[in-house]
Amino acid sequence: MKKIGFLSFGHWADHPAYMARTAGDTLRQSIDLAVAAEEIGLDGAYFRVHHFAAQLASPFPLLSAIGARTSRIEIGTGVIDMRYENPLYMVEDAGAADLISEGRLQLGISRGSPEQVIDGWRYFGYEPKEGENDQDMGRRKALEFLDKLRGVGFAAPNPNPMFPNPPGLLRLEPYSAGLRERIWWGAASNATAVWAAENGMHLQSSTLKFDESGKPFHVQQAEQIRLYKEAWKKAGHQREARVSVSRSVFALVTDEDRQIFGRDGKSRDQIGMIEPGKRAIFGRSYAAEPDQLIKELAEDEAIREADTILLTIPNTLGVEYNVHLLNSILKYVAPGLGWR
Repeated sequence: MKKIGFLSFGHWADHPAYMARTAGDTLRQSIDLAVAAEEIGLDGAYFRVHHFAAQLASPFPLLSAIGARTSRIEIGTGVIDMRYENPLYMVEDAGAADLISEGRLQLGISRGSPEQVIDGWRYFGYEPKEGENDQDMGRRKALEFLDKLRGVGFAAPNPNPMFPNPPGLLRLEPYSAGLRERIWWGAASNATAVWAAENGMHLQSSTLKFDESGKPFHVQQAEQIRLYKEAWKKAGHQREARVSVSRSVFALVTDEDRQIFGRDGKSRDQIGMIEPGKRAIFGRSYAAEPDQLIKELAEDEAIREADTILLTIPNTLGVEYNVHLLNSILKYVAPGLGWR
């Protein structure tokens, strides 16, 4: 059994083939898609965060709106770039979204990836401390975020406040109990996956990672997950670790499916550079008739190691077609793999 969610990058463009032509289209359709996904039995609605791009950026208004319109589905991110964040303000935003959804937030964060502009976090008013690089800054902010999510008071109260204070140091409000245990880390390397486990975060592993062995993508990702699980066990956490992997998976069940995604059936892993001197491997897409898709996915080692699968979706094709794509996986593929 596996949890199955969707992951949307939230693109929009004024293009005649797009159903999402404006930011407003994308936001409203994201809410509608999450509602529909819950209705067909999907387990999660996740959204990517990109700044300075025609894509979804500020996640908490969207997550709160989805939380208010749904009752069961997990809602989350994959991932928030912590280089751009104020950890304390983020604690308040995340706490509010989690309370609105009654504890369904599954928040994916990370130190960040190459962005649309050079050092975009500088425009947000952030600078690495002396001796840090931007990646160090992202990890430092992540640890501060985790610390403040514990709900332990840390701020000295004003002796003459506008409203009466409780005794002792003050914490950030609104506080949502349990949210600290539902934070995920997006790891692109084996070392950062181990670091995530040591710090009590669940693991998100996407469709790319640093190429650390030259092996096929799914094999490297499976090795990363096993290292994470070993580190989690060694750290002595008393709760169960969770692991998600992202995949582009399309069941070809209609002529329209075959027309749009038929060529993806020939997809293979690709090698590229996402940072200077950093060789990365990008995982293949899966597109085939359901029976063939089941055979191919059964050989994916990383999927076997994960408890959650996030299906990347082409959000610009609209809510109705994406519901069809997701429902095709639930109906024709998931049972054959034992996911349902």
